[in-house]
Amino acid sequence: MSGKSDDVFEPDRPVVPEGWDIVPFTQAAQVVSDQGKRIKQSAYLPSGKIPVIDQGQDYIGGYTDDEGMVIDGELPVVLFGDHTRSIKYVDKPFAVGAEGVKVLKPMQGFEPKYFYYLLRSLRIPSRGYSRHFQFLKKFHLPRAPEDQQKHIVAEIEKQFSRLDEAVASLKRVKANLKRYKAAVLKAAVEGKLTEAWRKQHPDTEPASELLQRILVERRAKWEQAELAKMQAMGKIPKDDTWKKKYSEPTNLDTTELPELPTGWAWATLDMIGQEGRPIIYGIIKPGPHVPDGVPYVRVTEMKDGRIDVEGLRRTAPERAAKFARATLQPGDILISKDGTIGRVAVVPPELAGGNITQHVMRAPVHEWVWRDFVVWAIRSDWCQRWLTGETKGVALRGVNVEDFRRLPIPIPPVAEQISIDEEVERCLSITDEAEAQVNANLQRAERLRQSILATAFTPPVKEFAEPTLYANREQRAAS
Repeated sequence: MSGKSDDVFEPDRPVVPEGWDIVPFTQAAQVVSDQGKRIKQSAYLPSGKIPVIDQGQDYIGGYTDDEGMVIDGELPVVLFGDHTRSIKYVDKPFAVGAEGVKVLKPMQGFEPKYFYYLLRSLRIPSRGYSRHFQFLKKFHLPRAPEDQQKHIVAEIEKQFSRLDEAVASLKRVKANLKRYKAAVLKAAVEGKLTEAWRKQHPDTEPASELLQRILVERRAKWEQAELAKMQAMGKIPKDDTWKKKYSEPTNLDTTELPELPTGWAWATLDMIGQEGRPIIYGIIKPGPHVPDGVPYVRVTEMKDGRIDVEGLRRTAPERAAKFARATLQPGDILISKDGTIGRVAVVPPELAGGNITQHVMRAPVHEWVWRDFVVWAIRSDWCQRWLTGETKGVALRGVNVEDFRRLPIPIPPVAEQISIDEEVERCLSITDEAEAQVNANLQRAERLRQSILATAFTPPVKEFAEPTLYANREQRAAS
């Protein structure tokens, strides 16, 4: 039942065994009017008397207590998401969520669940957020005899039950891997991964001295740049009063912060930054995509500490020039500030000269600090909870520049930072491989689910005996 063209969709008519017939979709189901009873998503309740079923991927979108919004008519029905192509079987009172849901009642001759699984087996083309019911209406549906419909449904559900058990096990493994990752990062920023390392390197320069050297070096760079500006303007300072203009990096109150291992120190993200390149957010309105333009990073391209360079959009060079203050350099750390707060990634060399959207913060880190360690620290549970407001008792929807400047970062000695990074990389590379295998198996399970449906409704024409989903009609009649 595949489409013949990407532009004009005309599905093939199914080939069916003897005793089956073919019914146009328009004669197989009727659209039940919702009589304008639609619950806006903003009115969904987290719990309530009546489930609200919409065209989202989750079976239930929310709840309502308004019993007057229950859809009238006999159950069960099948819901079709006109925009999303989602298909849902509903056999209990429900309300419809928002727009784009078609309520379908199978005609006589179609078992409701047979009809439901049959719709799920169809290859309906995807046209983004366009309407898709127009394509569904073009199908012709194979209709098996009623006794075979019940047998097909029973066999599908038996196979799906086994598949669901396997998928549930895979999801448990995936959840355990996620917890393990979080445990590794927690141990990293608490110093537990390198307890043995510290015993073997007792004379390493403490982080407090490292931070002091960074602050001294940053001030010296500022003074050098300011003096050069004054000299270029023909101004010769009479004294050191001009040095008072220097703005010290955001300091940190450590009274309520967790205790760190010996040799470590707390610092703000601002304290370990680069002089002359402040923490800042980027392009406000990138504009249309320009294939040969300047790449810019959105939150969606940041994942697991890396940037999906291949998926980046680009903006016109003259447009990017207006926001040159947020130009990227290799090694810059990017952090999402809105929506999914706290995603973090390091800018790779190929993105030098790129930019960022207003939802992403650029945080240049001093060359004496190991950038990958800072990424692990920001990805750790403690920093993530600080960014989202959990440690302050107030949930945040967005984080501003000042919040990022004040973000507390645990800083070990440089050599220990490198050792931690190596150990984290080793641990997480193992989990990444395992997670990739789990994801591949989940995709394989979904393909198998579609294969089961395809087999159910496209049996061999000449013979379709057990152990397929179909019993030979003569054998069934004789029994």
